[in-house]
Amino acid sequence: MTPQNELRLLPWSGPDGKPCYLSTDDSGGYISRLADNIEAVQLGTAADLLERASKVLGHQVTDPDVLRLVVNEMVQTLRDVLRVATSRGHRLPTVQPPVS
Repeated sequence: MTPQNELRLLPWSGPDGKPCYLSTDDSGGYISRLADNIEAVQLGTAADLLERASKVLGHQVTDPDVLRLVVNEMVQTLRDVLRVATSRGHRLPTVQPPVS
């Protein structure tokens, strides 16, 4: 098991929207692979949404309901991407500064 400070933040929430964490030394385990796949889907969705939002914003006249929908989707997608970045950032190896 990984120490408490090395828990992996999973790309989904638990009951009541609380974060879910995984404690394991097996990065190839079922839950780790599932989390990796969901993160990949979330990042792909963000890329697709960015392209779609750019097209919507490129139109001279856009229906306010369409803008509202795109912004709502962007907020949720940004939450997902932030969770992925946080999770991956926590798993980066720590670098010790050189001793002088």
